[in-house]
Amino acid sequence: MAIVAGVDFGTLSVRVTLLDSSSSGSHKRGGLATASAGYPLKRKRDDPDFATQSHQDQMDALTAATRAVLKSSGIKGDLVEAIALDTTGSSVIPVGSSMEPLDDYYLWCDHRAKREAQEITLLAHQEDLEAIEWCGGVYSHEWGFAKLLHWLRHNPEKRAHLASAFEHCDMVAATLCGISDPHQVKRSVCAMGHKWLWNPRWGGLPPQAFLSKVDPLFDGIREKLAGEYCTSDALAGHLSPRWAEALGLRAGIPIPVGAFDAHWDAIGAGCREGDVVNVVGTSTCIIAMQRSPKLVPGVCGVVPGSVHPEYTGIEAGLSATGDIFEAIARRAGVTVAELSRGLEAYRAGQTGLLRFSWDNGDRTVLVNSELGGMTLGWNLIHTAQDELFAAIEGTAFHTRIILERMAEYGTPVERVINAGGVPQNNLVLSQVYANVFNKPVLVPDGVPTSLGSGIFALLAAGAFSTIEEAQKAMCLPFKTYTPEPQAAAIYEDLFRLYRKLYFAFGSRDAAAASVGDVLPELRAIAARVAKTA
Repeated sequence: MAIVAGVDFGTLSVRVTLLDSSSSGSHKRGGLATASAGYPLKRKRDDPDFATQSHQDQMDALTAATRAVLKSSGIKGDLVEAIALDTTGSSVIPVGSSMEPLDDYYLWCDHRAKREAQEITLLAHQEDLEAIEWCGGVYSHEWGFAKLLHWLRHNPEKRAHLASAFEHCDMVAATLCGISDPHQVKRSVCAMGHKWLWNPRWGGLPPQAFLSKVDPLFDGIREKLAGEYCTSDALAGHLSPRWAEALGLRAGIPIPVGAFDAHWDAIGAGCREGDVVNVVGTSTCIIAMQRSPKLVPGVCGVVPGSVHPEYTGIEAGLSATGDIFEAIARRAGVTVAELSRGLEAYRAGQTGLLRFSWDNGDRTVLVNSELGGMTLGWNLIHTAQDELFAAIEGTAFHTRIILERMAEYGTPVERVINAGGVPQNNLVLSQVYANVFNKPVLVPDGVPTSLGSGIFALLAAGAFSTIEEAQKAMCLPFKTYTPEPQAAAIYEDLFRLYRKLYFAFGSRDAAAASVGDVLPELRAIAARVAKTA
């Protein structure tokens, strides 16, 4: 038996789960106890692209959540044999020579670096940089180099102090290990491969000559980002005495190299080759893995070892999902839970609305940061609840666009799993997804968040020898949502309209596409549904 702590840093809170390697039978499978603690997300009303967080706030929350879960479970901290951490990303923090933060994290949802991303993309194609093809052909404003360049351009007084920059998962692991030299920090292949153009195929990061050509402010940046790049079966280090005392744990326990939350959530949801896992939260990350890497245009990352050390990880997604639901409810003056009451009575297509999930731009497959949320088909009696249901349908349609693109380029889609927090709290969503995909959707029967990090902690503790062995013992059983034939047929008609508009409105060069039939078709579908009620 081994007891470990799995940590998941989300956008607004950190969750710590204690797992027992023998969790079965009388034990609660998937975890002994869990606790969470929040931290503020810094926004600016006059700049909707701004989103930052304090490293100290996050470490304070980790301390509070860890002590809370030990107290609630009655488990003594010295019995915990390992701790593993996943985080949001790309969430970037610049640091000085002793690992001191020079600023807050540019959080994953900070979208200020649009210009910088466009410049990197343009030059990468001009220079025939192979790395750009491995991230779908477009470098995103959500990713590391773009955010770091934006910081350098807008903080001239701090530039001279920059010793390095880190992804959140690497920074928190280094902090817990007590590492004070940036060059001693182990860097996550998951984080650096998906967001920083790293790949062993071309010797790691892009050449310094390319980076300096993007902007001379990047002179020497490759050396500042140097270090050992590792998959998550390697150790970042061991828990330092200072942080052991703060957390209430034993000093010296192993800490594996971290990863992004969605990638470990996929492992915690039981992902295997042939699965696609939709990690549905504030945004949606779509995760798959396969033995042989295949590039997929518009898909934001194909990285060896990023999800499972022995496979190539594939990442795509939506820049906003739960955030959209929250925004609709906030504008209506209620919570999402309140606005969701009665959604189970809605029928496919009944609202006559078609909503596009571009409120934070398009992450995949257009990779277009200039887009905005759009809802078509309004009349004078539509309600906020109608829009919420249309938004659920719209995120399902967008996800289907991505799944079809992945399948078209050789990524098998044999099982679809809906993981993350939203499917646990919105049962309508997974049924709509099953109807839109016209295939079964599996949902873990319980909360899988931080279960993936717990699995990597168990591996670090030596409780299991393989990820598959740990998954078999620790992962939750599934609830299955099967497609409803009548709804699936209606969604085929709606998806045809959605797909047409997705590419027509999403690309500047598609302006000539005929869209005059869309609004009449929406009305006709809604009328047809009403007649069959």
